[in-house]
Amino acid sequence: MTDASSTAARRPGERALAALGLGAPALSPADASPHTFPGGGRWRTEIPSVEGPEALAAVLKESSRLDVPIHRISQGSGVWMLTDAEITEMVEATAERDIELCLFTGPRGTWDIGGSTRSDSRGGGLRARGHDAVAGCVEDAVRATELGVKCLLVADEGVLWTLHRAREAGLLPADTTLKVSALIGPVNPASYAVYERLGADSLNVPSDLTLAHLTEIRRVSAAPMDMYIEAPDDLGGYVRMYEVAELIRRGAPLYLKFGLSKAPGIYPYGTHLRDVTLDTARERVRRGRLALDLLARHGADGDMAPLGSRLPGSLHRFPTDVSPLNDENKD
Repeated sequence: MTDASSTAARRPGERALAALGLGAPALSPADASPHTFPGGGRWRTEIPSVEGPEALAAVLKESSRLDVPIHRISQGSGVWMLTDAEITEMVEATAERDIELCLFTGPRGTWDIGGSTRSDSRGGGLRARGHDAVAGCVEDAVRATELGVKCLLVADEGVLWTLHRAREAGLLPADTTLKVSALIGPVNPASYAVYERLGADSLNVPSDLTLAHLTEIRRVSAAPMDMYIEAPDDLGGYVRMYEVAELIRRGAPLYLKFGLSKAPGIYPYGTHLRDVTLDTARERVRRGRLALDLLARHGADGDMAPLGSRLPGSLHRFPTDVSPLNDENKD
Protein backbone atom coordinates (compact mmCIF):
# COMPACT_ATOMS: atom_id res chain seq x y z
CA MET A 1 0.00 0.00 0.00
CA THR A 2 1.08 3.61 -0.53
CA ASP A 3 0.25 6.81 1.28
CA ALA A 4 -2.64 8.97 0.15
CA SER A 5 -0.43 11.69 -1.32
CA SER A 6 1.03 9.34 -3.94
CA THR A 7 -2.40 8.24 -5.15
CA ALA A 8 -4.11 11.64 -5.18
CA ALA A 9 -5.88 12.59 -8.40
CA ARG A 10 -4.02 15.17 -10.47
CA ARG A 11 -5.30 16.60 -13.73
CA PRO A 12 -3.89 19.32 -16.03
CA GLY A 13 -5.48 22.73 -15.65
CA GLU A 14 -7.52 21.57 -12.67
CA ARG A 15 -7.06 24.66 -10.46
CA ALA A 16 -7.60 27.19 -13.22
CA LEU A 17 -10.76 25.48 -14.46
CA ALA A 18 -12.14 25.19 -10.93
CA ALA A 19 -11.58 28.94 -10.43
CA LEU A 20 -13.65 29.55 -13.57
CA GLY A 21 -16.46 27.31 -12.37
CA LEU A 22 -15.52 24.59 -14.84
CA GLY A 23 -14.05 22.09 -12.42
CA ALA A 24 -14.56 18.39 -13.15
CA PRO A 25 -16.21 16.01 -10.67
CA ALA A 26 -13.84 14.59 -8.09
CA LEU A 27 -12.28 11.26 -8.99
CA SER A 28 -12.83 8.36 -6.65
CA PRO A 29 -9.93 7.36 -4.40
CA ALA A 30 -11.06 3.77 -4.96
CA ASP A 31 -9.82 4.02 -8.57
CA ALA A 32 -6.21 4.31 -7.45
CA SER A 33 -3.96 1.27 -7.74
CA PRO A 34 -2.78 0.08 -4.32
CA HIS A 35 0.34 -1.56 -5.78
CA THR A 36 3.98 -0.53 -5.98
CA PHE A 37 7.22 -1.96 -7.31
CA PRO A 38 9.24 -4.03 -4.83
CA GLY A 39 11.54 -1.69 -2.97
CA GLY A 40 9.09 1.17 -3.40
CA GLY A 41 7.99 3.51 -6.14
CA ARG A 42 5.02 3.49 -8.50
CA TRP A 43 6.65 4.15 -11.86
CA ARG A 44 9.74 3.32 -13.85
CA THR A 45 10.88 4.55 -17.27
CA GLU A 46 11.65 2.71 -20.50
CA ILE A 47 13.14 3.84 -23.80
CA PRO A 48 11.99 1.41 -26.52
CA SER A 49 13.27 0.68 -30.05
CA VAL A 50 16.95 1.03 -29.18
CA GLU A 51 18.20 -1.20 -31.97
CA GLY A 52 21.93 -1.56 -31.36
CA PRO A 53 25.04 -0.20 -29.64
CA GLU A 54 25.12 3.03 -31.66
CA ALA A 55 21.49 3.86 -30.88
CA LEU A 56 22.10 2.93 -27.25
CA ALA A 57 25.05 5.32 -27.07
CA ALA A 58 22.85 8.09 -28.49
CA VAL A 59 20.13 7.38 -25.91
CA LEU A 60 22.58 7.36 -23.00
CA LYS A 61 24.19 10.61 -24.13
CA GLU A 62 20.83 12.32 -24.59
CA SER A 63 19.50 11.04 -21.25
CA SER A 64 22.53 12.58 -19.52
CA ARG A 65 22.09 15.86 -21.37
CA LEU A 66 18.37 16.13 -20.57
CA ASP A 67 18.56 14.48 -17.13
CA VAL A 68 16.10 11.71 -18.01
CA PRO A 69 16.33 8.76 -15.61
CA ILE A 70 16.11 5.36 -17.33
CA HIS A 71 15.23 2.04 -15.73
CA ARG A 72 14.97 -0.08 -18.88
CA ILE A 73 16.17 -0.03 -22.49
CA SER A 74 14.35 -2.31 -24.95
CA GLN A 75 15.03 -3.40 -28.52
CA GLY A 76 12.47 -4.56 -31.07
CA SER A 77 14.25 -6.17 -34.03
CA GLY A 78 15.32 -9.24 -32.10
CA VAL A 79 18.32 -11.04 -30.66
CA TRP A 80 18.95 -12.63 -34.06
CA MET A 81 19.63 -9.18 -35.59
CA LEU A 82 22.63 -8.56 -33.28
CA THR A 83 26.10 -10.11 -33.25
CA ASP A 84 27.54 -11.48 -30.02
CA ALA A 85 29.90 -8.50 -29.91
CA GLU A 86 27.00 -6.04 -30.29
CA ILE A 87 24.98 -7.73 -27.55
CA THR A 88 28.00 -7.74 -25.24
CA GLU A 89 28.61 -4.05 -25.91
CA MET A 90 24.98 -3.25 -25.05
CA VAL A 91 25.08 -5.42 -21.91
CA GLU A 92 28.23 -3.68 -20.68
CA ALA A 93 26.99 -0.17 -21.48
CA THR A 94 23.68 -0.64 -19.67
CA ALA A 95 25.35 -2.39 -16.73
CA GLU A 96 27.60 0.63 -16.24
CA ARG A 97 24.47 2.76 -15.79
CA ASP A 98 22.55 0.08 -13.85
CA ILE A 99 19.86 -0.03 -16.58
CA GLU A 100 17.97 -3.19 -17.52
CA LEU A 101 18.46 -4.30 -21.14
CA CYS A 102 15.55 -6.12 -22.79
CA LEU A 103 15.94 -7.85 -26.19
CA PHE A 104 13.17 -9.33 -28.37
CA THR A 105 13.14 -13.09 -28.93
CA GLY A 106 13.09 -14.96 -32.15
CA PRO A 107 10.99 -15.52 -35.22
CA ARG A 108 7.57 -13.92 -35.40
CA GLY A 109 4.62 -14.40 -37.66
CA THR A 110 4.79 -11.03 -39.39
CA TRP A 111 8.18 -11.95 -40.89
CA ASP A 112 7.30 -15.60 -41.62
CA ILE A 113 6.27 -17.08 -44.97
CA GLY A 114 2.68 -17.60 -43.78
CA GLY A 115 0.11 -15.46 -45.53
CA SER A 116 -2.47 -15.08 -42.77
CA THR A 117 -0.79 -12.05 -41.20
CA ARG A 118 -1.09 -10.29 -44.56
CA SER A 119 -4.78 -11.04 -44.89
CA ASP A 120 -7.48 -8.56 -43.89
CA SER A 121 -7.99 -10.42 -40.60
CA ARG A 122 -4.25 -10.29 -39.71
CA GLY A 123 -4.61 -13.85 -38.41
CA GLY A 124 -1.70 -15.23 -36.42
CA GLY A 125 -0.11 -11.86 -35.83
CA LEU A 126 3.28 -11.84 -34.13
CA ARG A 127 2.99 -15.36 -32.80
CA ALA A 128 5.57 -18.07 -33.43
CA ARG A 129 4.35 -20.35 -36.25
CA GLY A 130 5.23 -23.99 -35.64
CA HIS A 131 7.82 -25.85 -33.61
CA ASP A 132 10.82 -24.34 -35.39
CA ALA A 133 9.73 -20.78 -34.63
CA VAL A 134 9.37 -21.64 -30.93
CA ALA A 135 12.79 -23.27 -31.07
CA GLY A 136 14.23 -20.10 -32.61
CA CYS A 137 12.84 -18.03 -29.75
CA VAL A 138 14.34 -20.43 -27.21
CA GLU A 139 17.68 -20.31 -29.04
CA ASP A 140 17.61 -16.50 -28.86
CA ALA A 141 16.75 -16.61 -25.16
CA VAL A 142 19.59 -19.00 -24.30
CA ARG A 143 22.12 -17.08 -26.38
CA ALA A 144 21.11 -13.69 -25.00
CA THR A 145 21.16 -14.76 -21.36
CA GLU A 146 24.53 -16.46 -21.79
CA LEU A 147 25.82 -13.08 -22.99
CA GLY A 148 24.42 -11.35 -19.89
CA VAL A 149 20.99 -10.13 -21.03
CA LYS A 150 18.52 -10.29 -18.13
CA CYS A 151 15.21 -9.35 -19.80
CA LEU A 152 13.53 -10.98 -22.81
CA LEU A 153 10.65 -9.60 -24.88
CA VAL A 154 8.06 -12.17 -25.97
CA ALA A 155 5.20 -12.02 -28.50
CA ASP A 156 3.65 -15.48 -28.13
CA GLU A 157 1.85 -17.13 -25.22
CA GLY A 158 3.44 -20.53 -25.89
CA VAL A 159 6.91 -19.03 -26.04
CA LEU A 160 6.21 -17.17 -22.78
CA TRP A 161 5.15 -20.37 -21.01
CA THR A 162 8.10 -22.30 -22.49
CA LEU A 163 10.63 -19.69 -21.36
CA HIS A 164 9.05 -19.52 -17.91
CA ARG A 165 9.32 -23.32 -17.61
CA ALA A 166 12.92 -23.10 -18.80
CA ARG A 167 13.61 -20.48 -16.13
CA GLU A 168 12.03 -22.66 -13.47
CA ALA A 169 14.06 -25.66 -14.67
CA GLY A 170 17.35 -23.74 -14.51
CA LEU A 171 17.82 -23.62 -18.29
CA LEU A 172 17.68 -19.83 -18.06
CA PRO A 173 18.99 -17.78 -15.10
CA ALA A 174 16.46 -17.51 -12.29
CA ASP A 175 16.57 -13.69 -12.35
CA THR A 176 15.67 -13.49 -16.05
CA THR A 177 12.55 -11.36 -16.53
CA LEU A 178 10.01 -11.94 -19.30
CA LYS A 179 8.17 -9.01 -20.86
CA VAL A 180 5.02 -9.32 -23.00
CA SER A 181 5.11 -7.31 -26.23
CA ALA A 182 2.65 -4.50 -26.91
CA LEU A 183 1.80 -6.31 -30.13
CA ILE A 184 -0.09 -9.01 -28.21
CA GLY A 185 -0.87 -7.00 -25.09
CA PRO A 186 -3.89 -8.04 -22.98
CA VAL A 187 -6.98 -5.83 -23.10
CA ASN A 188 -8.99 -7.11 -20.12
CA PRO A 189 -8.29 -8.16 -16.53
CA ALA A 190 -8.89 -11.88 -17.19
CA SER A 191 -6.29 -12.06 -19.97
CA TYR A 192 -3.85 -9.90 -17.98
CA ALA A 193 -4.06 -12.37 -15.11
CA VAL A 194 -3.50 -15.31 -17.48
CA TYR A 195 -0.31 -13.76 -18.92
CA GLU A 196 0.96 -13.18 -15.39
CA ARG A 197 0.35 -16.82 -14.55
CA LEU A 198 2.10 -17.93 -17.75
CA GLY A 199 5.29 -16.27 -16.52
CA ALA A 200 5.12 -12.60 -17.52
CA ASP A 201 7.04 -10.23 -15.25
CA SER A 202 5.78 -7.10 -17.01
CA LEU A 203 3.04 -6.69 -19.58
CA ASN A 204 2.64 -4.13 -22.33
CA VAL A 205 -0.98 -3.09 -22.66
CA PRO A 206 -2.36 -1.26 -25.71
CA SER A 207 -2.23 2.51 -25.33
CA ASP A 208 -5.92 2.87 -26.13
CA LEU A 209 -7.07 1.27 -22.87
CA THR A 210 -9.19 3.65 -20.84
CA LEU A 211 -8.39 4.73 -17.31
CA ALA A 212 -11.27 2.56 -16.12
CA HIS A 213 -9.69 -0.42 -17.89
CA LEU A 214 -6.47 0.11 -15.94
CA THR A 215 -8.37 0.17 -12.66
CA GLU A 216 -10.12 -3.07 -13.61
CA ILE A 217 -6.78 -4.74 -14.29
CA ARG A 218 -5.31 -3.55 -11.02
CA ARG A 219 -8.16 -5.18 -9.11
CA VAL A 220 -6.90 -8.62 -10.20
CA SER A 221 -3.13 -8.26 -10.69
CA ALA A 222 -0.11 -6.44 -9.28
CA ALA A 223 2.17 -7.48 -12.16
CA PRO A 224 4.07 -4.46 -13.57
CA MET A 225 2.38 -2.82 -16.54
CA ASP A 226 4.14 -1.22 -19.52
CA MET A 227 2.40 1.50 -21.49
CA TYR A 228 3.42 3.74 -24.35
CA ILE A 229 2.76 7.30 -23.22
CA GLU A 230 3.20 8.06 -26.90
CA ALA A 231 2.56 5.10 -29.17
CA PRO A 232 4.20 4.42 -32.55
CA ASP A 233 1.86 4.82 -35.51
CA ASP A 234 1.60 1.04 -36.05
CA LEU A 235 0.21 0.82 -32.50
CA GLY A 236 -2.25 3.66 -33.04
CA GLY A 237 -0.11 6.79 -32.67
CA TYR A 238 -1.87 7.74 -29.41
CA VAL A 239 -0.34 10.57 -27.40
CA ARG A 240 -1.40 10.48 -23.73
CA MET A 241 1.14 12.88 -22.31
CA TYR A 242 -1.38 14.95 -20.37
CA GLU A 243 -2.75 11.83 -18.68
CA VAL A 244 0.60 10.64 -17.36
CA ALA A 245 -0.11 11.38 -13.68
CA GLU A 246 -3.50 9.69 -13.84
CA LEU A 247 -2.08 6.73 -15.76
CA ILE A 248 0.34 6.20 -12.90
CA ARG A 249 -2.38 6.64 -10.27
CA ARG A 250 -4.56 4.01 -11.94
CA GLY A 251 -1.93 1.67 -13.39
CA ALA A 252 0.94 1.49 -10.88
CA PRO A 253 3.35 -0.21 -10.86
CA LEU A 254 3.79 1.24 -14.34
CA TYR A 255 6.63 1.52 -16.84
CA LEU A 256 6.32 4.80 -18.73
CA LYS A 257 7.36 3.98 -22.30
CA PHE A 258 8.39 6.91 -24.44
CA GLY A 259 7.53 5.96 -27.99
CA LEU A 260 7.23 8.19 -30.99
CA SER A 261 4.38 8.83 -33.41
CA LYS A 262 4.84 10.09 -36.98
CA ALA A 263 8.05 8.09 -37.33
CA PRO A 264 8.81 5.32 -39.83
CA GLY A 265 9.04 1.72 -38.69
CA ILE A 266 12.62 0.49 -38.18
CA TYR A 267 12.17 -3.26 -37.61
CA PRO A 268 14.19 -5.23 -38.55
CA TYR A 269 16.96 -2.68 -38.17
CA GLY A 270 20.01 -2.36 -40.40
CA THR A 271 22.48 0.37 -41.31
CA HIS A 272 20.20 1.40 -44.19
CA LEU A 273 17.98 2.85 -41.43
CA ARG A 274 20.82 4.35 -39.39
CA ASP A 275 19.99 8.05 -39.59
CA VAL A 276 16.30 7.74 -38.76
CA THR A 277 17.06 5.24 -35.98
CA LEU A 278 19.52 7.56 -34.26
CA ASP A 279 17.28 10.61 -34.70
CA THR A 280 14.22 8.84 -33.31
CA ALA A 281 16.23 7.35 -30.43
CA ARG A 282 17.24 10.82 -29.30
CA GLU A 283 13.72 12.17 -29.73
CA ARG A 284 12.25 9.39 -27.57
CA VAL A 285 14.47 10.58 -24.75
CA ARG A 286 13.28 14.16 -25.28
CA ARG A 287 9.67 12.96 -25.16
CA GLY A 288 10.56 11.41 -21.81
CA ARG A 289 11.80 14.76 -20.57
CA LEU A 290 8.49 16.36 -21.59
CA ALA A 291 6.50 13.72 -19.69
CA LEU A 292 8.66 14.08 -16.59
CA ASP A 293 8.25 17.85 -16.71
CA LEU A 294 4.47 17.38 -16.79
CA LEU A 295 4.66 15.09 -13.77
CA ALA A 296 6.68 17.72 -11.93
CA ARG A 297 4.13 20.43 -12.72
CA HIS A 298 1.37 18.17 -11.41
CA GLY A 299 3.31 17.43 -8.22
CA ALA A 300 3.35 13.75 -9.15
CA ASP A 301 7.03 13.16 -9.87
CA GLY A 302 8.10 12.13 -6.40
CA ASP A 303 7.22 8.45 -6.43
CA MET A 304 9.66 7.07 -9.01
CA ALA A 305 11.11 3.64 -8.25
CA PRO A 306 14.81 3.67 -7.37
CA LEU A 307 17.14 3.65 -10.37
CA GLY A 308 18.66 0.22 -10.88
CA SER A 309 15.56 -1.59 -9.66
CA ARG A 310 14.27 -4.18 -12.14
CA LEU A 311 12.59 -7.15 -10.45
CA PRO A 312 8.77 -7.42 -10.46
CA GLY A 313 8.08 -8.69 -6.95
CA SER A 314 6.05 -11.74 -5.99
CA LEU A 315 3.64 -12.74 -8.77
CA HIS A 316 1.05 -15.47 -9.32
CA ARG A 317 2.04 -18.40 -11.56
CA PHE A 318 0.45 -21.55 -12.90
CA PRO A 319 2.15 -24.65 -11.48
CA THR A 320 5.04 -25.65 -13.73
CA ASP A 321 5.75 -29.22 -14.76
CA VAL A 322 9.19 -29.50 -16.33
CA SER A 323 8.53 -33.02 -17.58
CA PRO A 324 7.85 -33.39 -21.34
CA LEU A 325 4.51 -31.96 -22.45
CA ASN A 326 3.77 -35.02 -24.61
CA ASP A 327 3.04 -38.41 -23.11
CA GLU A 328 4.84 -40.64 -25.61
CA ASN A 329 7.10 -42.10 -22.94
CA LYS A 330 4.40 -42.72 -20.37
CA ASP A 331 3.45 -46.30 -19.49
